[in-house]
Amino acid sequence: MHTYDRRRIKSEPKYCLDNSVVGDSWRMFRIMSEFVDGFDALSAIDVPVVTIYGSARTAPEDRYYQLTEELAGKLAQAGYGIVTGGGPGIMEAANKGAAEAGGVSIGLNIDLPHEQRPNPYINFPLHFKYFFVRKVMFMKYSMAFICMPGGFGSMDELFESLTLIQTKSVKPFPIILVGSDFWGGLLGWIKDKFIGSKTIAEDDLLLIDVMDEVEDIISYIKKTVVV
Repeated sequence: MHTYDRRRIKSEPKYCLDNSVVGDSWRMFRIMSEFVDGFDALSAIDVPVVTIYGSARTAPEDRYYQLTEELAGKLAQAGYGIVTGGGPGIMEAANKGAAEAGGVSIGLNIDLPHEQRPNPYINFPLHFKYFFVRKVMFMKYSMAFICMPGGFGSMDELFESLTLIQTKSVKPFPIILVGSDFWGGLLGWIKDKFIGSKTIAEDDLLLIDVMDEVEDIISYIKKTVVV
């Protein structure tokens, strides 16, 4: 196991600043600029927006890619805008479905070292450097979250949205997990460990709905998010 040499730490200058620290004050202007650009752009959208997120690695032949494309298309036809992280996989499927249905197809892209390239189906693009700014845009302008099968990024967005609603930091909005076969194990673990250990209340699970069929999701969104 790696240990730090305390003697070395004590011998180094007390105020040894690297470039990242020196640049922090200037970085604030970039952060502010991203917030301003995001607020200005997204506030101009005149339709209710639904976020769809999931794995960037889902291939077009995957059933969840195809289900996402169908779902986004039908939501767009019903008058909803679709917003994604702007990349490939599930994000591409959602933007494709919305764009080909003639709807608003928003992509909030982010700089990543791999796998994140803007997909060609975005007709309302925004680009971000900072994850936390991008997440604020999702939370502020989305009326519902639809979570397809995904990885760490999807878990991050899911649990952050649940935390904000649970703590009443934002107004409640629908959170739909699509794919009972994918999400069943996680929900079982939450019931066993979280509720079993009383680290959350049983009612907290009511914040989540699990669905499999496109028509059920569309019907639920129409009931909870008025166009």
